[in-house]
Amino acid sequence: MANSLFGPVDPALDAGYEDPPPRKGFFTDTSVCIGCKACEVACKEWNLVPGGEDFDLLGQSFDNTGSLGANTWRHVAFIEQQRPTVNLGMPGSGPPAPTGGQGTSMPPGTVATSPQTDTGGPDGSGPQMADEEGAQADFRWLMSSNVCKHCTHAGCLDVCPTGALFRTEFGTVVVQDDVCNGCGYCVPACPYGVIERRRGPAGALNVGIAQKCTLCYDRLGDGLQPACAQACPTQSIQYGDVDELRERAERRRAELHEQGVAEARLYGHDPNDGVGGTGAFFLLLDEPEVYGLPPDPVVPTRDLPQMFNRATAAAGALLAGAALAFLGKR
Repeated sequence: MANSLFGPVDPALDAGYEDPPPRKGFFTDTSVCIGCKACEVACKEWNLVPGGEDFDLLGQSFDNTGSLGANTWRHVAFIEQQRPTVNLGMPGSGPPAPTGGQGTSMPPGTVATSPQTDTGGPDGSGPQMADEEGAQADFRWLMSSNVCKHCTHAGCLDVCPTGALFRTEFGTVVVQDDVCNGCGYCVPACPYGVIERRRGPAGALNVGIAQKCTLCYDRLGDGLQPACAQACPTQSIQYGDVDELRERAERRRAELHEQGVAEARLYGHDPNDGVGGTGAFFLLLDEPEVYGLPPDPVVPTRDLPQMFNRATAAAGALLAGAALAFLGKR
């Protein structure tokens, strides 16, 4: 139990399960996400997650949910970026265009403006993307379906005073609605800003109670996939054993690097990071901050043993000083 607060351990075994099944989780490949939001809809329908009081248009591309929260357990982000012009490698009158490398092809999961109508670019390498005025495209969309990370070392679980948050046999973290007292300690303890107390709308279930993704715990017990993964049409959300998903993610990153997408990287897959690795991890096409993810998340309870030891030493020193002062007077 030396690493029970922080260290690369099996979360289900650490929680006391004697013979748990393999740890389950998500691998989200953002390079093939098309932003259809099927995962958002499926999550809300299966888990009875309410919508807002009205349909919010945030003015941020096609994103109308904004972020994860008590009423949004899956959030599809649409991120517009200014990018250098690129050659799509389409057939043209000139020599074949290269298939990889920066400036030669758009990375997977990107969208540009409407295509030109002529048959080739200025160098004869094939049609390129341009806006209505003929200028070449200089932006892309990054799309990503975000979710609770189900951390190996979960801050929300560590600070819950009632035991409402518990670790399942699948290694996931779930809130028990009938045990949660709505204290909110878990909210600032999450380094990802995932968990939140439900504030409404009026008539919704579990108002005032902390809410987040359960990885469809009720479905896992019946051998079913989580609703979001089942609904994803491009397999951007992949569900399975975490160890196998990590291997799959490494292969996908290597594949994209071979195709010239050098910016492809994995996030949350490292069991030695600040949360001991996550059960839901991602393949990203840019820095984590671009997607609204912390670059170096750390579970707030990581330093508790060291803090306790220092506090004990300080208390012992004060006690010894008081004793010496008392004996000196006598």
